[in-house]
Amino acid sequence: MQIQNGMGRRDFIKGLSLFAGTAGFGFAAPQSAQAAPQQKPGDEMLDYPVEGLDSGVKRQLSVVIMGAGGRGKTYAGYAARFPEAMKIVAVADINEYRRKSMAEKYGIPPERTFGDFHEVLAAGRIADAMVISLPDDLHYEPAMAAMAQGYDLILEKPMAQTEQECRDLLKRQRETGAIVGVCHVLRYAPYFRALKAAIADGLVGEVVSIQHMEPIQYSHMAHSYVRGIWRDSKASTPIILAKSCHDLDIVRWLVDRRCNAVSAEGSLMHFRKENMPVGAPPRCTDGCPHEATCPYSALDIYARRRKYLGVFDLPKGYTEEDILQKLRTTGYGRCVYQCDNDQCDHYVANLLFEGGLTAAFSMEAFTPWGGRRTRVMGTRGFIEGDGTAFTAYDFRSSRRRTWAKKVSEIPGYKGAGHGGGDWALVRDFLRAVDKRDESMLTSSLAASVESHVMGFACEKSRLAGGKVAVEV
Repeated sequence: MQIQNGMGRRDFIKGLSLFAGTAGFGFAAPQSAQAAPQQKPGDEMLDYPVEGLDSGVKRQLSVVIMGAGGRGKTYAGYAARFPEAMKIVAVADINEYRRKSMAEKYGIPPERTFGDFHEVLAAGRIADAMVISLPDDLHYEPAMAAMAQGYDLILEKPMAQTEQECRDLLKRQRETGAIVGVCHVLRYAPYFRALKAAIADGLVGEVVSIQHMEPIQYSHMAHSYVRGIWRDSKASTPIILAKSCHDLDIVRWLVDRRCNAVSAEGSLMHFRKENMPVGAPPRCTDGCPHEATCPYSALDIYARRRKYLGVFDLPKGYTEEDILQKLRTTGYGRCVYQCDNDQCDHYVANLLFEGGLTAAFSMEAFTPWGGRRTRVMGTRGFIEGDGTAFTAYDFRSSRRRTWAKKVSEIPGYKGAGHGGGDWALVRDFLRAVDKRDESMLTSSLAASVESHVMGFACEKSRLAGGKVAVEV
């Protein structure tokens, strides 16, 4: 990147992003903040098709939702859109409000509404399949039990808290023949499927290296990984798995090669007590003298901007006072410098794949926006994408080809989540269950175990230092 005449230092620095601890390079702002890619004379638009979300199965499959929070509601939403293919017949959640809300929406009878997940398991097999969307520490036990009872599963990521538990799940799946789709939903999103197709079609020649960045966004980091339920790496999972196993998985899927070794660095630098502004009280609602200028103010994020309110289970017609009461009484109102958090707020990993192919991954809390950024370097070309559009450049011809479909405007995709990946996963899962064919899922349990092992290896490297072999 060259500094043009008249460009100030601040403008130049704004265009750079430290990546993988070794090289600085800038990713463009997200498409929502800039004009869509413009065709130039001789350029063309790539037209990789976007498949519809209707599964096309000939019978209605019954499903239990275990965990009726945000993820459970998202997957259950497929049944509201395609009731002929999927029916929610039971729900389990210790939160009474969420449990009742789902029961009312899908007409679930009282005898099929459960509290603790053990209750629904005690009822035996009461449906074709189960969605397990509980907190991270409650994935392994119910998944093991449900497969033994004959359930097919949609299993939220990370699938388990340890590498050994992941291997146990795979062993149980092979013993029972269960169809298990792990929620690595990026594999199902039209954007990433088009990116995968462009690589497979040879638009860059042979892939040599990938740079991939996950910008968490500053407020999302504060909400989920400082104040929220994923703040404690031991109670949930390390952030490389809790947040970024999506990203390790999508890189593994794009290169389609076994990962041999990783090396990683990262730490919790900012959200620590020693960085607390002088005089800051334990809660943002306690008259903090820095509230007007703190970017992590709970009053600003939740009460003024009305972000992430789904965690509060607010009543219909809620008021600002309802939000403030939640901030006074839950962990989401705490000062970010006085929480019991230990998750890294920045994390970099270098990945070595078979044949010498390399990838550099960066997870960054301190960005103004979210959405993945990916660059693919090949022997004949280069691809750059921002999660909504990508452009492929051919070295010899200087030809530019762009994929930039507005997925949310495609019938059925509006509100589908993760660029359409959430419901596309459910679509493919229903097909796999109906046909008893696990190959209809790209995020099979076996494939997802491999990318999970990569994540555990990254954490070993970060804590101990040095390169760590990946053994699948």
